[in-house]
Amino acid sequence: MFAILSTPRKAITALLILFSAVWLAACQPTSAPTTTSFQSGGKVQVALLVPSGSENSSDAFLAQNLENSARMAIADLKGVDIDLRIYATAGNPQVAASVATQAVNEGAQIILGPLYAEAANAAGIAVARSGVNVLAFSNNTTIAGGNVFVLGATFQNTAKRLVSYGMRQGINSYAVIYGNDLQGAVGRDAIANEVRNAGATLAATETYAMSQSGIISAGSQIARSIRSSGAQAVFLTGGVNADLPIIATALPEQGISPETVKFIGLTRWDAAPQAMALPGLQGGLFAMPDTAVNAQFEARYAATYGEAPHPLAGLAYDGIAAVGALAALGNGNPVSRAALTQAQGFEGTQGIFRLNADGTNERGLAVATIQNNQVVILEPAPRSFAGAGF
Repeated sequence: MFAILSTPRKAITALLILFSAVWLAACQPTSAPTTTSFQSGGKVQVALLVPSGSENSSDAFLAQNLENSARMAIADLKGVDIDLRIYATAGNPQVAASVATQAVNEGAQIILGPLYAEAANAAGIAVARSGVNVLAFSNNTTIAGGNVFVLGATFQNTAKRLVSYGMRQGINSYAVIYGNDLQGAVGRDAIANEVRNAGATLAATETYAMSQSGIISAGSQIARSIRSSGAQAVFLTGGVNADLPIIATALPEQGISPETVKFIGLTRWDAAPQAMALPGLQGGLFAMPDTAVNAQFEARYAATYGEAPHPLAGLAYDGIAAVGALAALGNGNPVSRAALTQAQGFEGTQGIFRLNADGTNERGLAVATIQNNQVVILEPAPRSFAGAGF
């Protein structure tokens, strides 16, 4: 069902943010890795590391969804033999390192997962010398590097897409307003980096405490900073189920009108229907994946397993689909670093994606706005890694 992207003229079509509580330094091999063996046209042994066995009851549901998606992807492959083996990490770094080592000793040529950043980092370190790559389900880019790649949607990718679009609309000056928590700090840095990379101006950065009273009390200072900076746009890191509704209400009350200063969101504004009724978000910008492709995946999953998939379930499908597409080419080792980071990218459950040499990823995103309390797509998600959006 999914394939490696070809050139635009021959594109093969077929077909959220999860942060760990602990952010670790990127995993880097301590010495040159050995090379895994692969027979062209042969079976690819894949280890899927899932968070089952943890004290968090929701992890069991997610673990089953990841396994279901991986098996659905295998069933969709044509002419490729995937030997999928499941390993439970209990969401624990020590267990993740142990089962990753076990998987490699049992012949795994690539590891999908784990989910949590700390566990993924530990797994990557444990198998770094073996030459086995780890496609983690995390979106924590601080663990990316060496033999660890992150498959989850990243703030960097979202910020890059929105700043690029904004620049093409003549928005050259940005203020960043962020909560004083982990998500806010990571989002702030991602936005600042992309603003600078685009040659735009980082006009101001202001923060607020993660409480209703903290946001309201900081509102006047934030508004003064935005006005004095001359920023054309205000980038918000808040989430729809947390601080976004409060800050998006507080700023207009302080005279920062979305009619004169563009509000831009780092998170999915469509994730909660009530958020789309907020006056402060009307006419603002946010990014979202290819909804048509994602809807197709969700419908197929529901038809196969009788229920809607977890929002992160598609990451396991993406990992299997990428490995399968590369194996189908029959060109040497399909799970080598060179193969995984081929520039054309892959078709995924939420649109196109590709893995970068530094362990991060790029995903094709649409630029959307809210008009009359409804999502409107301003620029669709790209279907290839060329042209607008990259």
